[in-house]
Amino acid sequence: MPRYKLLIEYDGAPFCGWQTQADQVTVQGVLTNAVKALSGEDVLVQGAGRTDAGVHARGQVAHVDMTREWRLDTVRDALNAHLRPHPVAVLSAERVGDDFNARTSAIRRHYFYRIVNRRPDLTFDVKYAWRVARPLDAEAMHTAAQRLVGKHDFTTFRSTECQAKSPDKTLDRLDVTRIGDEVHVFASARSFLHNQVRSMVGTLMSTGLTGPGAWTADDLTHALEARDRTACGQVAPPDGLYLMKVDY
Repeated sequence: MPRYKLLIEYDGAPFCGWQTQADQVTVQGVLTNAVKALSGEDVLVQGAGRTDAGVHARGQVAHVDMTREWRLDTVRDALNAHLRPHPVAVLSAERVGDDFNARTSAIRRHYFYRIVNRRPDLTFDVKYAWRVARPLDAEAMHTAAQRLVGKHDFTTFRSTECQAKSPDKTLDRLDVTRIGDEVHVFASARSFLHNQVRSMVGTLMSTGLTGPGAWTADDLTHALEARDRTACGQVAPPDGLYLMKVDY
């Protein structure tokens, strides 16, 4: 049975996340419906990551099995035609072997978080960035972020609903940079716990503040070592989070 690897981008704002849910519009749900419209088959599209409601993707990867051999441009274009008007696009389709699995074959996932650091409200970027009105020191955030790089028990930065068997993860990269009035956070790891990136970003935001509510890098370390969800700082909203790339 032919297996197809799909590279996908989507605006997560109107969706209740990636994973199919009864009576809810999800990215996996509309993709699975598009595959059925193309092939007539009831097969589930399996993704590299289960993004939460409101989280976006520039480089989500999925795979799907269909009984027929299709031209790759036909798979891409037909799925896109059946996906309209949902804000989901299949950027490419590739034929892969049966041993490829979008989730378990992945060796690294890359996320980007976008903070707009300004007093005025957002207009065009509503639902696509997190506005933080108080001034942020991106260098202080970056310095603090390095305390989280490496292998740790990330229980503090894990959702209480997380289903992962272990809270231990190895964070390969957590960089913070400023470009104009935007603060960008880049996170890379083989895999992440549920809400881990948003929890880290929200807590890091506090390390960039001065005055009330400000954290130090040592405060961040203490929160990590507490292995206690209640020690986590603010959880950043989903609006500014993007799954950028998955490595295989």
